[in-house]
Amino acid sequence: MSPKPYRKRHVGLRGKRRTTSLVRCAVPSKPMSADVKALLPSTVSLCEAAELLQRNGSAHAFTSACLATVESSMASFNGFVRTRREQALRQAARLDQKKHDGAQCGALHGVPLAHKDMFFHVGELAECGSRILGGFHPNHTATVIQRLANAGAVDLGALHMAEFAMSPTGFNAHLGHGQNPWSRKHVTGGSSSGSGAAVAARLVFGALGSDTGGSVRIPAAACGVTGIKPTQYAVSTYGVMPLSPSLDCVGFLAQTARDCARLLTAVSGPDANDPDCLATRQRNYEAGLDRPLTRADVVMVPQFPADAPLTDEVRALVEQAANDLASAGATLRRVALPNFSEAGALATLVLGVEAASIHSEWLASRPDAYGAQVRRRIQRGLLYPATRYVDALRLRMQYQARFLADYLDEGHALLLPTLPCAVPTIQETTTGSEADIEARFGNFSYWTRGINYLGLPALALPAGFTANGLPNGVQLVGRPFSECTLLRIGHQFQQKTDWHRQRPPM
Repeated sequence: MSPKPYRKRHVGLRGKRRTTSLVRCAVPSKPMSADVKALLPSTVSLCEAAELLQRNGSAHAFTSACLATVESSMASFNGFVRTRREQALRQAARLDQKKHDGAQCGALHGVPLAHKDMFFHVGELAECGSRILGGFHPNHTATVIQRLANAGAVDLGALHMAEFAMSPTGFNAHLGHGQNPWSRKHVTGGSSSGSGAAVAARLVFGALGSDTGGSVRIPAAACGVTGIKPTQYAVSTYGVMPLSPSLDCVGFLAQTARDCARLLTAVSGPDANDPDCLATRQRNYEAGLDRPLTRADVVMVPQFPADAPLTDEVRALVEQAANDLASAGATLRRVALPNFSEAGALATLVLGVEAASIHSEWLASRPDAYGAQVRRRIQRGLLYPATRYVDALRLRMQYQARFLADYLDEGHALLLPTLPCAVPTIQETTTGSEADIEARFGNFSYWTRGINYLGLPALALPAGFTANGLPNGVQLVGRPFSECTLLRIGHQFQQKTDWHRQRPPM
């Protein structure tokens, strides 16, 4: 795996802008049948729903019921920004007809999903949480969107996100901030804020997100769901609005590790539209999940000194997760605590330069269309010397090799916190000086940002609750292309714990 320099072709903003009003459909008054209720995300997992729908039941009736639930919740918290009612119902009707005709059902047959509002559907709005792209209709569809549809998934709509994916908390000055289903006063985490919230609220079985510095893993931890960030370049990013092409990863949030494995399987494989995609074949990430952990499965656990950048209660959650992994059969091995300061700083530099390059024309012509905080963060990228950016890319593989030798040479996964602290309130992340807010942002993504620079896969797992009553989590980090191993360890962890089964009191 070699670092790829940023190239403008990644942007791929081919399409049109036209004024479109957001119409929220009325909720149907027809009562939901018992059969449909038994399939809702509040009742079963993604994989369970897919298997039930393949055997019996109507994808159209199920989709209609899920849309009703979504639409009735849109005023409750900032999860969905718009639904795809007509398109979703047409797609579900086609799935019913195919099954009636005897065609083989896909692995995601009839399963309702949703996408962060930066994944393109040809001819449909994709505004990326921004005013800059208000009314933008791309003329191509993201590879991952198409592959999910090919597997039988039904996309219910677009989800809230931080403006241009530029906030680890879910901050959005235009749409309102992401609101955590566990407490609307608290952040969802970001930038895949709506993805975390919609899955946690059991509105959908899974959601597409992107992870450039933690944007899948942070909302997964803050909302109490599971999130997978694949190896850099393992999944196609064609048709996805870029933030930093050297760091961007397409990922998923879902209830369980098995659900994430099925979703990742559906989108895996090479893509002629994305030459940077390193996948050489489609992989089955569900294979081997049920194989129990043994002493041969080694999980590296850091020794946290007193001054480690995490609170005592999060430290306790990590230690309990380690004990649960040991109970599941894994061997624990202690290592020194990795220092993510350097890797995190280099990730910030790479992201800043590439984001500034992508946004340079808009910054010059429409600076006031950005939220002030996002504009400042992007503008800082214009100030980095080119030599520092080139050095950051040149040193990337050296940092990765050293990290693997120090922390994963004798282990299959490294157990880390996802968040450094309890989930903060929206007020705590939006008040204070500009410097204070930036410092909080940096601290909030301390444990995730460096993993993107290293290009490694990571699986975020719910691991308990903090004193404020909100969920928190851990992440398993592995060697490049070790997603199968991480998902198996995560699945076995979830056989011993029930944190992933907890639901917010909505």
